[in-house]
Amino acid sequence: MRDAAARMHQADHLRRVREATAEQIQRARRTLADRELELSLEEDDVTRLEGGLSAVLARLLGNREERLDRERAEAAAARQRVEGHQARLSQLEADARATEDELAGLAAAPKEYAELLAEKERQLISDGDARARELADLGATLDRVTADVREYAEAHRAGRAAHDALGHVLRHLNWAVNASTWDMFGGGLIADFIESDRLDAADEAAWHAQRALDVFSRELADVGVSARPHLPQVDTRWFVDTFFDNIITDVIKHQRIENTRAEVARTTQWVRDVGARLRARHTELSAERKRLLARREELLRG
Repeated sequence: MRDAAARMHQADHLRRVREATAEQIQRARRTLADRELELSLEEDDVTRLEGGLSAVLARLLGNREERLDRERAEAAAARQRVEGHQARLSQLEADARATEDELAGLAAAPKEYAELLAEKERQLISDGDARARELADLGATLDRVTADVREYAEAHRAGRAAHDALGHVLRHLNWAVNASTWDMFGGGLIADFIESDRLDAADEAAWHAQRALDVFSRELADVGVSARPHLPQVDTRWFVDTFFDNIITDVIKHQRIENTRAEVARTTQWVRDVGARLRARHTELSAERKRLLARREELLRG
């Protein structure tokens, strides 16, 4: 009966995971559609400057090559964002398929558990032993608490993974902030290069961190916590501003990086705080499970 209960709890867990993943897929698809539209607009800007009236006007103004470089860079950045969102959506859809496959193998779990419960009830009534009834109650409670212990442990592990991934993003952003500060005080091309390199690295790390946050939010849903943590966009188009490098653009870039870093830091603190609460609840549940096991042993020995 405990094996059947464990399978039923696992099926319940997978249904909650399926629901959370389906919601994430819907949001990812909407975001991808927005990014694809953004890419289309950026590519249209490039096309207009490569030929047509916009190109003629830009030649007359003498800034065609400068504007074309800028638009091409913005289109490349938009394309990179689309590819990132496509990769995230593909991974979420793969997660959904894996969950469905596992659920299919547990389709009979609820019926099996119900039949075993009915059989156990008949046995208890037939025995007429007060200890047997308490043991049955303890067994049901123990199964529930054991499942809770496992689910809180899984949520805490997912939180730690998300926290570690966010740490990588913050480290790259800290480097970018330092390079941006140097750039404001005359760092020149070297500072621009370091800043651009760290922002690219932060953008890549942010995709991995968002993946970890997606997993964490699903595990939180499994313990009754509704949360949708989402990282800010690391705008790698900022390096385009080097075409118009001056103190004003340097200050604007610096403020943007600072704002992104602050938001990532707030998300990191939130993950840390939630992780602490998960750990505390896991400790409480573990103590409760130990108490139930001791009482069960006492009844069996008696």
